[in-house]
Amino acid sequence: MASLGSVTRWDDEADIVIAGYGIAGAAAAIEAHDADPHADILVLEKMPEHLQGGNSRAAGQSLLISKNVEALKNYQRRMSESNPIPEDMLSAWAERMCALEPYIQERARDAGAQYIHGAGWSDRAAILEFPELGATEAVAHTATILPIPSGVWLTFKACVEKRARIRRAFESPIVDLVQDPDTLEVFGVIAVRGGKRVAIRARRAVIMATGGYENSLEMQRDYYGFASAHPFGTPGNTGDGVKILQKAGADLWHMRNQGQSGGVWPGFSYPGHPTAFMRQFFFQSFSWIDIGGTGERFCDETGEWQLTHYKQKVHGEWVDLPHQRVGRMHMLFDENTRLHNKLITNVMTWNAVAHNYEWSDDNSAEIDKGWIVKADSIGELAKAIGRDPAVVEATVRRYNDACAKGKDDEFGRRPVTLQPLAAPPYYAIEVVPAIVCTSGGGRRNIESEVLDQAGKAIPRLYEAGELGSMFSNLYQNGSYLTEAMISGRAAGGNAVRLAPSSI
Repeated sequence: MASLGSVTRWDDEADIVIAGYGIAGAAAAIEAHDADPHADILVLEKMPEHLQGGNSRAAGQSLLISKNVEALKNYQRRMSESNPIPEDMLSAWAERMCALEPYIQERARDAGAQYIHGAGWSDRAAILEFPELGATEAVAHTATILPIPSGVWLTFKACVEKRARIRRAFESPIVDLVQDPDTLEVFGVIAVRGGKRVAIRARRAVIMATGGYENSLEMQRDYYGFASAHPFGTPGNTGDGVKILQKAGADLWHMRNQGQSGGVWPGFSYPGHPTAFMRQFFFQSFSWIDIGGTGERFCDETGEWQLTHYKQKVHGEWVDLPHQRVGRMHMLFDENTRLHNKLITNVMTWNAVAHNYEWSDDNSAEIDKGWIVKADSIGELAKAIGRDPAVVEATVRRYNDACAKGKDDEFGRRPVTLQPLAAPPYYAIEVVPAIVCTSGGGRRNIESEVLDQAGKAIPRLYEAGELGSMFSNLYQNGSYLTEAMISGRAAGGNAVRLAPSSI
């Protein structure tokens, strides 16, 4: 921490300083403004203005809507059995979740946007991830705000911009908190602007909403043991907030859940593109397989794993699919799959949403770039990607035999997906384990107060969103963005009601 004694002068000041500008930071700013329209609110964002929005911008924009407090509480409790959420927090969260829909509709009206039932990218009215744990009773429906992609984020962004007293500063990451070393009371932040450190006083409070650490390979290795990991969302989520809160005396939680709550998904990663492309999960043809480091298949590739955030049940427990544990991976496919399937989804990929990368519909541009390897035979393809041709040919032969038989004895692919690799030329694209989000950070309560290691609230310090999320194990689609709204509203409303500090 930086002590008050180390600050010779304040370079700027505001009533509320918010670090991070995704849905959580935006919700905090809106709530603080509407509770006190005269409050001076400053949002500090690490990324440049054209790359604002955090993971909220590239997320699927799904919103969980529930109308049954007890069913929702029971569902989340069962998803969190391996690392229970405090009951008082769980109860209050469920109550606030079930009362949230009118607030979301109000934000959409405020921004002139259209709120709809459904996810926008799926024809399902409700995405039920774990029916056996109570999803059917807990989830009334899924909702979103148009357009797709980024509609929810664009709505909150528009709502912030309508409120003139909310100031925003881009390319201004915070690097420290200014605190009393004895009481831990927070008085402001140290940020970087134009390459220089600046001290910014927060008269009432600081709200941390800086996101997770999915783009820090070092932290992924230390907390999850991943040899490699690639984020789908903002490249700005490098764990800055976790380290700042740790230094500030916060207790940490959910740094290593039973699995990555958002899952480890198949992606594609290339130099010059800051994060991974998400592989398509609505394939029109299925003449393709995945192989791991041994050159053999390792899972049911065409299972609807997006409906469980890439979790599978093993020995009665839901765990991450093995994409991060099987070594070097490739997707092998034939001409039919190449022609009829764009390999990525544009909806949930930072490269497509924020950088406007247009992946070609027939994948031909990516073949020309060398991202996809092409060959006239499986053996030649194996050589081209540095694999043992005999092993890969045997893998494809076993798979094609399963297609002829109509039964996949190895991994149980659905018969309708058993289409052989039989139409040359053949193709290979390297697959990487890609991360949706993390949930670790400072331990907090339902009022978004950051707790120290004795369980006491650190004065004038709040936290919202992905950083320190309450989710501790399994994740129901639509919960992260709605929790960001709930925690952001609590942080903003509580912070702005504090009397200014005496310094």
